[in-house]
Amino acid sequence: MYDELIVAIGNNSEKAPYLPVEQRLQALRESAQHLPNVRVETFNGLLVDFAKSENARIILRGLRAISDYDYELRIGLANRKLNPEVETVFLIAKEEFSFLASSVVREVARLGGDYKQFVPPPVEKLIANRLVETPGS
Repeated sequence: MYDELIVAIGNNSEKAPYLPVEQRLQALRESAQHLPNVRVETFNGLLVDFAKSENARIILRGLRAISDYDYELRIGLANRKLNPEVETVFLIAKEEFSFLASSVVREVARLGGDYKQFVPPPVEKLIANRLVETPGS
């Protein structure tokens, strides 16, 4: 769909990440290394400002459920107000992934379930290490 895709990892003040940003950055870079037009970056602040700094005109967001749409629509409209030159585009997740969320993966892993089927190998390793370092978390 696009010549280049930047996977942007933002620091969300409302969430306590399970894995540190630098570990997530490295794991995502490893997971996407076979895709020559994909770049993985981190940013602080507003996504729309990061998009502008990268000369990106489209923010691509995934939707799993109607609840995602409600949240993402509000964010997309706010971003449009902040910078009308940047448009938000939504893609619907495949049905087999529509239930997935980081909280689901964490809970399955924490309770000893097979979380490996839900994440790429570099992320699987990070979760396995986290489980060893802090059992029960």
